[in-house]
Amino acid sequence: MSQYIVAIDQGTTSSRSIVFNEQLQVLAIAQQEFPQHFPQSGWVEHDPNDLLNTTLNTFKQALSKANITPQQVATIGITNQRETVVVWDKSSGKAIYNAIVWQDRRTAEYCQSLKTSGAETLIREKTGLLADPYFSGTEVRWILNHVEGARAKAEQGLLALGTIDTWLIWHLTAGKVHATDATNASRTLLYNIHTHQWDEELLKLLDIPMSLLPEVKDSAAHFGVTDASLVGAAIPIGGVAGDQHAAVVGQACFKAGMMKSTYGTGCFALLNTGDQAVLSNNKLLTTLAYQLNGKATYALEGSIFVAGAAVQWLRDGLKVIQHAQETQALAEQADPHQQVYLVPAFVGLGAPYWDAEARGALYGLTRNTGAAELARATLESIGYQTRDLLEAMQADSAQLQAAQTVLRVDGGMTASNWTMQFLADILNSPVDRPQILETTAMGAAWLAGYQQGICPDPETFAAQWALDQRFEPRMSEDIRQAKYAGWKQAVRRTLTA
Repeated sequence: MSQYIVAIDQGTTSSRSIVFNEQLQVLAIAQQEFPQHFPQSGWVEHDPNDLLNTTLNTFKQALSKANITPQQVATIGITNQRETVVVWDKSSGKAIYNAIVWQDRRTAEYCQSLKTSGAETLIREKTGLLADPYFSGTEVRWILNHVEGARAKAEQGLLALGTIDTWLIWHLTAGKVHATDATNASRTLLYNIHTHQWDEELLKLLDIPMSLLPEVKDSAAHFGVTDASLVGAAIPIGGVAGDQHAAVVGQACFKAGMMKSTYGTGCFALLNTGDQAVLSNNKLLTTLAYQLNGKATYALEGSIFVAGAAVQWLRDGLKVIQHAQETQALAEQADPHQQVYLVPAFVGLGAPYWDAEARGALYGLTRNTGAAELARATLESIGYQTRDLLEAMQADSAQLQAAQTVLRVDGGMTASNWTMQFLADILNSPVDRPQILETTAMGAAWLAGYQQGICPDPETFAAQWALDQRFEPRMSEDIRQAKYAGWKQAVRRTLTA
C-alpha cells in the first residue's frame, strides 16, 4: 500500500496541509485563512485556537481532496511561522493569552533597555540573534508580567510555552508531548546555539522559568503520535522545522555557500555556512539551518519583515487591487519615467537595519502617480531589500565573496515572472525558481519521511531538485546602480524621519 506524507504549514495568515506521495510529489493542498488581531498600534496577535482549528480543518480537507484515509498517512511533518509564541496552562491546554506574532513590536522599549545595558552582546554570542521584539523571549516575559496570575503559575510549573510547532504538537498528541526542534528553539532568545541547550543565563536575564520550556529535538525526530480522535488515526509526527529552515531543506541547500530566499508575508534569505556559526558584522542573524542526526548546520539569515504583506496592503488597505495577481500587469503598465520608492517599514525595518521604530514611507510621488506606479514600487521593494541582505552576506562570508551567488527562490510571490526578473536585475545574479514552489512544505515532508525511512538521504534528495526557470540579469549597470542608489536614499530618509 502506498505511503503518504502530510506536511502541515502553519503560516502567519493561513494554515495549509499538503499531501505528498513517496516521491514527494504534491497530490492535494488545502488552505484556510484566519483573522489577524491588532489590539494596539504595532501589536499583532493570533487566537491560538484559530491556528489549531484551521490546521485540523485543512488536514482533513487535504486528505479528502487526495482521496486517501488517515490510516494511509505514514507520517506528518510540521513547519510553522517561527517566532510567534504561546503560553498555556498545562492542565487545561488553554492559552492564557493570544499568540504574540513575530511582527509584534510591543517589547521594543524593553529590547532597547537590553541594548543600553550591554546585554545584547551576551544575547548575540549565545543565540546569534539581536535584542529585538521579533524574537519570542521578550514576548514570553511580557505575557508573564501582564497576564494576571501568570508569573505565579509559571513559578509553580503550571504553565508551558512554545512556538507554534510546539502548540500544535501538544494538542495533536492530546498533551502527551511538549517538544520543539532545534531550528524553532534557536529563534527564542533562550537557546544557546553552541551548547545546544536552553541557556540558564538568558532565562535569568529575561526572567523566564526553565519549567515552561519544551524538549528540543533534531529536525527529523519522533515528536509523538497524533491522537486518533482528532485526525482519524494515530500518525507519527516525524519532522519539524521553522518555515525558513524547512525551505532551506526543501530547496536542498545542504552545502555551505548555497542560498535560498522565501517570499511570503515577509522575505527571508538564508546562506548555509556549514558547521561554522558565522557571527555577522552587518546585523545579520546567525541561526541553525537544520539539525540532523545530532549534527547542527548553521546559516546566516537576513529577515525582511514585509514582502507579500505589502501587496496585501495594496489590496486591503489602499484597495487599489482586488487580487494579488493584478500587481504584475500593473507594474508592466507603470510610467518608466517615474521612480517611486516604497519603503515598507510598516512594523519597523529588519536586516540589515534593525530599526523597530521606523515606519513605512513612499517617495517620488507626482500628480501622475497612480495604481500602476504603486504596484511597481511595491514589487521593486522586495528586490531592493533582498539586495541589502545579499550585500551584507557578501561582507560577512568569504564563501559568498569567492563566486557569483545563485539564489534559489520560493514562496507565493515567486510565481510573478516580473518580480523575479527585477530581482535578478537588481542583484546582478541569476535567480533559480524550482519546479515545485511548495519548498517549505516539501522540506517538512522530507524531514518526516526521512525520519520514517520513506525518503532518501540528503544527497539523493538534493540530486532530485528540479529547475523551472532561471532568470538572468538583463538590466544595464547604469540603471541598476541608479535605481539602487535611489532606494538607499529613500531608506536613509525613512530612518531619519
